[in-house]
Amino acid sequence: MADRVLGGRYQVLDKVGTGGMATVYRGMDQVLGRTVAIKTMLPQYATDPSFAARFKQEAQAAAALNSPYIVSVYDWGKDGDTYYIIMEYLRGTDLKSGIRKHGALDCKKVAQIGSQIAQALSVAHNHDIIHRDIKPQNIMVQPDGNIKVMDFGIARAKNSHLTTDNSVLGTAHYVSPEQTQGKPLGPTTDLYSLGIVMYEAATGRVPFDGDNAVTVAMKQVTEQPVPPSQINPNVDPQLEAIILKCMQKDPKDRFQTADELYHTLHDYLAGRMQAVNNATAMLPATPTTPLSRGNGSTQSLPRTQSTGRMRPQSATEQAAQEEEERQKKQKRNRVLAIVGAIAGIVVVALIIASVLGSGSKAYSVPNLLGLTQDVAQAQLDSDGHGFQIGNVSEQYSSSVEEGKIIEQTPGAGRTATEGSSIDIVVSKGEEPAASVTVPDLTNCTPSEAQDLLNKYGLKGQAGDSVYNADVEVGHVAEQEPAAGTSAKAGDTITYHLSQGAEQVSVPNVVGDSQSSATSALQSAGFEVSVTQSSSSSIEKGNVISTNPSAGTSADKGSTVTITVSTGPSSVSVPNVVGEDQSSAESALKNAGFGVTVTTEESSSVAKGKVISQSATSATAGSTITIVVSSGSGSTNSGTNNGSNSNGGSNSSNTNGGTNSGTGESTNSGSTTSGT
Repeated sequence: MADRVLGGRYQVLDKVGTGGMATVYRGMDQVLGRTVAIKTMLPQYATDPSFAARFKQEAQAAAALNSPYIVSVYDWGKDGDTYYIIMEYLRGTDLKSGIRKHGALDCKKVAQIGSQIAQALSVAHNHDIIHRDIKPQNIMVQPDGNIKVMDFGIARAKNSHLTTDNSVLGTAHYVSPEQTQGKPLGPTTDLYSLGIVMYEAATGRVPFDGDNAVTVAMKQVTEQPVPPSQINPNVDPQLEAIILKCMQKDPKDRFQTADELYHTLHDYLAGRMQAVNNATAMLPATPTTPLSRGNGSTQSLPRTQSTGRMRPQSATEQAAQEEEERQKKQKRNRVLAIVGAIAGIVVVALIIASVLGSGSKAYSVPNLLGLTQDVAQAQLDSDGHGFQIGNVSEQYSSSVEEGKIIEQTPGAGRTATEGSSIDIVVSKGEEPAASVTVPDLTNCTPSEAQDLLNKYGLKGQAGDSVYNADVEVGHVAEQEPAAGTSAKAGDTITYHLSQGAEQVSVPNVVGDSQSSATSALQSAGFEVSVTQSSSSSIEKGNVISTNPSAGTSADKGSTVTITVSTGPSSVSVPNVVGEDQSSAESALKNAGFGVTVTTEESSSVAKGKVISQSATSATAGSTITIVVSSGSGSTNSGTNNGSNSNGGSNSSNTNGGTNSGTGESTNSGSTTSGT
């Protein structure tokens, strides 16, 4: 059935539960894009014209009802052999499951639920529709606390011919005496069932129970309920009076309309309720067990002949006592009531026997707990007693796996007549947690992170510490799942605390080229910044130094600055042009330069003065060449006895010197002395 599209519009998603005649699925209306509930008739009933007609009747009846306390019906149809009804998808849990889980409810909550059901029934009754199966299983309690009445599957319109007056439909624990006896039904039938629902909500248990439906049905006709306050002392007399009036055996003694019941409950909630007449009329004339609540008892006790005084009575008893005519009638008819009760037992037995089959034997009900529905039915079939799976409901369970039976009615070991139905509750598995958005834990301390997660219904655990330069040490730096993602309440969020930035040793790249040094530093996890400086010892383009220096530790991701050589630096050369040779040489040597001297004839620069220099700026320590004037020409003194040769010995090797000999020669370059 899953993923099937009914009527070309309604996509079937997952199963919600199974009832006596239908299975309910969660679905999607592909036209309107909304989630819906899809009720489909069980296959074994789809071919039965009477059931198909009743299924259609449910859709038509419920679709006509407009109330905030009645589940809305949107559509119905047939797809192949499948009959379906499209309804409002409700979130929450049925009242039966709530009572099983939490026990008796407080009086105010019981009255609120009863008031809302009464309003729902008022709408139905005004449309001539009797629900006929009011029970906690058909009351959905929504997350906001309000209720919705569900399942008009056996609802009976007054003018309907599909259900005859003597048909026994409904659940034995909640049916009215007239419904059990096959008598005509009216609005008060639903009010009787509502009284039992409020009784169970106030006490945590149904007023009548037994091993089988026959026993329970007979008790509905013949037995009086134990007053709710004797089961739960917290039930106050006013609410008890309302419940007991709803449960009167005679329909004429109940509230006559749902509106009347609603207004009474409304007055009760407002604290202005008046005495409820005839609330105790259904109690037996003589209690079968001693009453333990003294003045709080709702049992009407007779006057004592010795004193003529009344025994202590509750407020509800006083209200009943005030009805003189009814008291007189009760006294006159006590004997008749006993006879009538006996006759009623016979009538009920006969009617139920006709429904369930006369001459049926009683057998022990097998234990179905822990079995799947299919296996359970197979076991029932193999027993040969005709037992069948009846109503199937589902509820979440943390202890029983999905698909296994967790409850059965009647219970295992109890006796039931041959062919009886056994209602079961099947586990839906563990209840899924609500979805929450994961909060951002960044920069939180561990305790702050845990507190924040607790607010969202999440758990927290510390994972491995991580390096993070942007988050203070000991605070949350990372988390899984990430902030903003969806998680289920109860999920565990892992957070990682910062241990600061990771420390990395700076590699030694001094002397490396700029590109090689940059690559090495980036591989170590650093950013690189470049500056330049001259160096006479480091080749141009290579690294002179790093900051931080090589071998020290620094934050991974931080910046290391490298200084790259531009080669030796240039400095200003002293201007020695026009100075005499010796002064020029001294100035240059004092500035850190080497000196080379050449001579050149010059008619404009005096002999011995610097004509020019090779550079005005140069690398520190380099050699500067100066050109010194040798004067304007050559002059011989005396007779030159020969050529300028190395025929004699040189007395000196100085510029502008003379040769020792018979004559003197002045040279334009170096002057050498000779003989």
